[in-house]
Amino acid sequence: MEEKSKQIYLLIFLVFILILLNYNFLNKKTEEFLDIKDFAKVDRVIDGDTIVIGNSTSVRLLGINTPERGEFFYSEAKEFLESFVLNKTILLEYGKNRYDKYGRTLAYLYINSENVNLKLVENGFANYYFYDGRDKYSDSFEEAWKKCVERNINLCKASINPCSSCIKIKYSGIINSCNLNCNVDGWEIKGEGRKKFLFNGILKPDEEIKFELDLTNSGGSLFLRDGEGKLVEWKSY
Repeated sequence: MEEKSKQIYLLIFLVFILILLNYNFLNKKTEEFLDIKDFAKVDRVIDGDTIVIGNSTSVRLLGINTPERGEFFYSEAKEFLESFVLNKTILLEYGKNRYDKYGRTLAYLYINSENVNLKLVENGFANYYFYDGRDKYSDSFEEAWKKCVERNINLCKASINPCSSCIKIKYSGIINSCNLNCNVDGWEIKGEGRKKFLFNGILKPDEEIKFELDLTNSGGSLFLRDGEGKLVEWKSY
């Protein structure tokens, strides 16, 4: 009986060692198992980052923020998303939180294994936006934005304003580092989300204009654009 007990303890010990050795593998498989995914048909596209499924369920795309109505590239972002998903069956992968404060479902969308949310960033129709904090896709979205800036397209297109190389972002303001006056009427700075601050007037050499922008739930990046919506500078904190 004593010998049998020893064998049982030895077996338990060996199982424990195997679990420790394969923890990362098992942890990853557990995460994959717990990922909740659904299929649905897209009935309507509201804008570049919101769709409707099942005739009434609004879905807000995770990881991105697209222009609002009246802003540069609003229509282009909406049309790009429509071309991907409208009247098609998509796979939805949910994030850490299932719903936002407006009751909309939060999800990543997939068509033929392609992450549609990521495609919007890659093609310059959205900036990355981590409303609920970083997740397993955050690095990919930041890299997609950097590649978009390198490609110099759409929302990533660089400003050609003579002052675009002069004006730099500070966390609480913008400063003119050149020896010329810069007209910043219509320039704006925004976080990853919706909140933004509009500038006006003349920014003199070495002068700084402070801005008030509550970045709570707006991510850790700032995007400065000129009066034509072109990218002057972006900075991640």
